[in-house]
Amino acid sequence: MLLGRNPTKIGAVAAEIGQRATAITCDVASPESVRVAFAAIAKSEGKIDALVNNAAVYTPSRIEDASEDLIVQTVSTNLTGAILCSRAAIPLLRRGGQIINISSESVELPFAHLALYQATKAGLERFTISLADELEDRGLRASYLRAGKMTGAGAQPPEAEPEALAAFLEACRARGLNLAQRPASDFGSVSQIIRTLLHLPADLAIEGVMLHGRSGIC
Repeated sequence: MLLGRNPTKIGAVAAEIGQRATAITCDVASPESVRVAFAAIAKSEGKIDALVNNAAVYTPSRIEDASEDLIVQTVSTNLTGAILCSRAAIPLLRRGGQIINISSESVELPFAHLALYQATKAGLERFTISLADELEDRGLRASYLRAGKMTGAGAQPPEAEPEALAAFLEACRARGLNLAQRPASDFGSVSQIIRTLLHLPADLAIEGVMLHGRSGIC
């Protein structure tokens, strides 16, 4: 079940996967949209095995330059959206099911112009840890995956105007982070780790996984 705001984009992914995939238009920042989407999932599937919260707004900006729309959209999508989807998914999860929240290496690294993104991802990790405690008695699990720079099909560049992007890259370099030279992992490799988490033995739980690319790998 693929959820996303852009029906054309998620429809194309569903078509690529084939008959096993269903695309559902959903804005995770909207409580009503989430309710409608998960009602459709419940009607179609009854129960589900897992939820992966991957939706995020990644737009570099200094706080003083951030528009009100950007602030609200980033917090609503990156954090509130994951909370809303988790709440909706919990009653549908089979025993042994799990929720995986996609975080970011920027939580601990000195990125510039990313205060909004970093704060929401840090909040997402704290939410995941607390959620895991709540779900333990129900036989459900929650984990976060802290991903780094990625390349390949599916990887998304920052959403920013050219001038803002250039200022972001330069400010990061001034802090010792040369993003152009930073090792990257392949998007497909990271997706393999998600599949590994989804197939954990029932007697294991993982709080968080931290990934980053390696240099010198062909």
